[in-house]
Amino acid sequence: MELQQMRYVVAVAETANFTRAAERCHVVQSALSHQIKRLEHELGATLFARTSRRVSLTPAGEAFLPAARQALEAAERAAADAAAAVGEVRGRLSVGVIPTVAAVDVPAALRDLRHRHPQVRVTLCAGSSDDLTSEVADGRLDVAFLGLPSTARPTGVRSHELARDRLVAVLAPDHPLAGAEDLRLADLAAEPFVDFPYGSAGRAQTDQAFARSGLSRDVAFEVTDAPLMAQVIRHGLAIGFLPSTYLQRAPELGGLVTADVTNAPSRVEYVVWSKAGPTPATLAFLTAIGLPRA
Repeated sequence: MELQQMRYVVAVAETANFTRAAERCHVVQSALSHQIKRLEHELGATLFARTSRRVSLTPAGEAFLPAARQALEAAERAAADAAAAVGEVRGRLSVGVIPTVAAVDVPAALRDLRHRHPQVRVTLCAGSSDDLTSEVADGRLDVAFLGLPSTARPTGVRSHELARDRLVAVLAPDHPLAGAEDLRLADLAAEPFVDFPYGSAGRAQTDQAFARSGLSRDVAFEVTDAPLMAQVIRHGLAIGFLPSTYLQRAPELGGLVTADVTNAPSRVEYVVWSKAGPTPATLAFLTAIGLPRA
């Protein structure tokens, strides 16, 4: 069994298409198909159910795929470690970010990483803090930036606290409370709110602040990112809470009004990476954001 054959299997599984898998692997489709058939003959099992319309994993393929991915990841890690031993950082780096990351200028850090280590290939994805933490713990991401309530800490991963911040109320310019001073949570409780999905860390920050004050509120709109939240607020449909430092670098929120609120929600930003230890590329990236050592 060869690593290249496993790479082909993973590519077909992820694209559900032999042609797209061949394009991803930079080989002709006939060569990719031949190698997979050869592997299936060696295993004595069919990995893919092929029809004229779709390609799907068989039960044998479902069982084979996780170990194939682990083998490829181990081979890539071994090559990266060997290169790092002679001073060359390379390999893949997968970075997850929450939509409101503010403690670190991630593009600037990647620019520095790219300048120092041009052989590193980077994948970026956005998600919720809970999902990103799970993906780092499972090895699907190398590093992630999170925003959690001040009462929570990342679990199942290594972490470093980056910054603490308060949230501020965000309102449309013509909202009756725009420009008001000495606002309290009680002054806002009767307003319709826009917030992140229930159960997410972003939502929990505000939910907990209202609960501590013995207040309830109506979250009339749930959104998955801050620009969508801004659009809802701009049209006067609801008010929301966002981190103050994020608002300072978010041009899409221009024209909206912010207000400090007594007993406002707060959050802590973290960077997290695997308990198994950082890869050379991860270690280089953590250095680029200012961590002395992981």
